[in-house]
Amino acid sequence: MLRVSWLDLDCENYLGQYTEGVVKQRFLDEASINIVVSNNFSTLMCLGFFDGDLSKQPYGNLGPQDICTSQNQELAHEATRQGIVLLKNSPRSLPLNAKAIKSLAVIGPNANAIRVMIGNYEGILCNNISPLQGVTTLVPTCYTPGYPNVQCENAQLDDATKIATFAYAIVIVVGASLAIEAESLDRINILLPGQEQLLVCDVANASKGPVILVSMSRGCMDVSFAKTNDEITRTVWVGYPNEASGATIANVIFGFNNPSTMIEMNFRADPTTSYPGRTYRFYKREPFSHLEHRIVKASKLVSFPLAEDHVCHSSKCKSLDVADENCQNLAFDFHLRVKNIRQMSSSHIVLLFFTSPNMHNAPKKYLLAFEKVHSLGQLEAHVRFKVDVCKDLNVVDELGNRKVPLGQHLLIVGNLKYSLGVRI
Repeated sequence: MLRVSWLDLDCENYLGQYTEGVVKQRFLDEASINIVVSNNFSTLMCLGFFDGDLSKQPYGNLGPQDICTSQNQELAHEATRQGIVLLKNSPRSLPLNAKAIKSLAVIGPNANAIRVMIGNYEGILCNNISPLQGVTTLVPTCYTPGYPNVQCENAQLDDATKIATFAYAIVIVVGASLAIEAESLDRINILLPGQEQLLVCDVANASKGPVILVSMSRGCMDVSFAKTNDEITRTVWVGYPNEASGATIANVIFGFNNPSTMIEMNFRADPTTSYPGRTYRFYKREPFSHLEHRIVKASKLVSFPLAEDHVCHSSKCKSLDVADENCQNLAFDFHLRVKNIRQMSSSHIVLLFFTSPNMHNAPKKYLLAFEKVHSLGQLEAHVRFKVDVCKDLNVVDELGNRKVPLGQHLLIVGNLKYSLGVRI
């Protein structure tokens, strides 16, 4: 019997066609199918499908009128706000001042491509707002796509460079579309498709003002050329953001929303930044943060309530097995005040790491928990963590067993380090 993974629900006819054959070939047993069927029927039960008249159940009267409610549309906007990632922001480049801009050039095949913003698996559309439409509500604009779609090999560079020459600032929206990446359609590389990179670079070279590059794609795109191009002052990745996200993108450009920055999680080393690879766990340099952290509640010492005849009373134990019956119900609160030292309101991801005592070849640090908070400029936010000693502060020893090291642990948030004693 092979070890398999599966989905509980198939939106087409794949399972109906092939499941019986897989069972007959003994790649899948009926017990696994029973689990899937049970899961699906549990969902139907929760929705009230077996409780009589559906129209009298809590979800029985849902329909198209419930899709485009103001609450649902605001939730879609919030998802876009949280999903936008700031990749580059040169000093004093953004946000743009809407009152000072007399002309904004909007360029690129995805600048007015509403269908691209939606991606696929979409439902009823409520309110379509492209990036072009979003910025046009705030400032005067001039627009050219550069070329009709992301696949086009013949860029209309003359029109693009001409309007870039006279504009106060330029927004270039490029990326992908379902024509080059979709279900059963993989990209052959991670570069910008067609002549997009040429379009971006020529427009940036012709510009007299700041250039904002917006990358719209489902998968990752290599826009590393923008990192070293001084004419491109800001780079933002927006994914396939949703139907009305043009307004949210405009709000980011003009400073009404401040996107989060990217968290480094590369496995490959980068000698230029001393990043060692193998993720953050082996990073040795001090972190940088524009947040100030202050502890308001924490424990200094946690003790294991061992029985009198426990072996660790008669020998020097360096760690305690997580499977030990005494390793439970040992949680404490770790509360912080987090201050945004910048002037602009922004969302931040507060990362709580811990470093264990030096034993069992443990990594430099582990990510214990994280919390995303929104804080106003120059103001504080309260962040609360619950730390379970046995669950959160364990490491894997040389034999593969999970152990809680005894001694001094460090809890780390930004530049703040807090010592916690763990003993018997």
